Amino acid sequence: MSVATGTLSMDSDESIRKSVLSKLRWRIVFYCFLLFIINYLDRVNVGFAALHMNKDIGLSQTAYGLGAGIFFIGYILFEIPSNMIMRRVGPRLWIARIMVTWGLVSGGMAFVSGEHSYYFMRLLLGFAEAGFVPGVLLYLTYWFPQRDRAKATAGFMTATVLSTVIGAPISGWILSANPTWFGLVAWQWLFILEAIPAVLVGIFTLFYLVDRPEQDRRWLNETERKWLIAELEREHEQIKEVGSHDFGAIFKDHRVWLLTVIYMFNAMAVYGVVLWLPQIVKSIGGLTDFQTGLVTAIPFIFAAIGLILVARNSDRTGERKWHTAFAALLGGVFLAASAFAPTPFIGLVAICIAAFGVWAVLGVFWSLPTQFLTGAAAAGGLAFINGFAQIGGFAGPYLVGWIRDATQSFTPALLTLAAGPIIAALLCTTIRVRKTPARTR
Repeated sequence: MSVATGTLSMDSDESIRKSVLSKLRWRIVFYCFLLFIINYLDRVNVGFAALHMNKDIGLSQTAYGLGAGIFFIGYILFEIPSNMIMRRVGPRLWIARIMVTWGLVSGGMAFVSGEHSYYFMRLLLGFAEAGFVPGVLLYLTYWFPQRDRAKATAGFMTATVLSTVIGAPISGWILSANPTWFGLVAWQWLFILEAIPAVLVGIFTLFYLVDRPEQDRRWLNETERKWLIAELEREHEQIKEVGSHDFGAIFKDHRVWLLTVIYMFNAMAVYGVVLWLPQIVKSIGGLTDFQTGLVTAIPFIFAAIGLILVARNSDRTGERKWHTAFAALLGGVFLAASAFAPTPFIGLVAICIAAFGVWAVLGVFWSLPTQFLTGAAAAGGLAFINGFAQIGGFAGPYLVGWIRDATQSFTPALLTLAAGPIIAALLCTTIRVRKTPARTR
């Protein structure tokens, strides 16, 4: 082959790749991004409901934090089974099922009447939602080559922050509007109104998604489809040579356990901030519910920027480990700094930078396990890491509530949350993974 012919072939290959990725970003990443926004609204609206719900049904700060964390017990228990079922029945059917189920349960949160019913519904919501995040992460591996996966994952994960940017003002507005239809109060209608989209979009998902490129006749043309199938198969064979394929391998590979602990410590900060930030902002004083929603949204704008910028640079360089470690360290340091801020404004700035860091981890982190896991090991491994790491999701909100009740201050609680990402950063420096080939253009 002549140099000119080889160059032409490379240009053609790159042109097809760009065309494929452009279509998949709109048809898969953007759609899953919308699903995750709905998911996160249903998961974290309890933080806004708590502004009035806690008093109405008699919840202490500790009880609220415990219930917020109990969600993750159900989530952890059903995470791996959910992903293994999805691998068998297909993403289209299973993701649709998850959405409809969590929508119904989330709407049912409107009818909790005390501590025990609150705990029960939070546990049930965890069971209902289990498998959605690792399911989508696995689904992305069916469609996106490794060198483009961090950016695709970050596009999906950006929903975790933009859902708050969108949902916080909406939740604040619903509470401020104070609807009292049919004898229900505002926080009850908050749960009901924000649950309806999950059920409706879940039904639509059943008809929209395509499980794998081999089954696609709508999203890609024949040339693009064949190129993508060949590219994914080539990567699959490479990973099989150096990594783990069977489900049982995830329990033997120390890197899976290490990544689980890393994600767990970062999750402490993520969920601690998400589920308590409305009350932290409200404690500043002088803000209405709607104003609290607007201020609460600000850090999550920075979180979205961090997700996109860090993932984009990671895909460009092919480096994953140090991007993850630096982002976590940045988040932990500034979360600690927010605890000692001399003014509310400086505290908010510190939390914004902290959010940039701890959420940036979410995009690039998920490119690490798929560098050595494939097949059943990838399905089980992604669910294992995401599921058991949610212990941090339980610990973060609960510790904040317990410390807040014990000290009547958010300062030691913020310092406790800050320790999580810092430990995650240190652990991340010890993991050994291969470098993804960097983009050549």
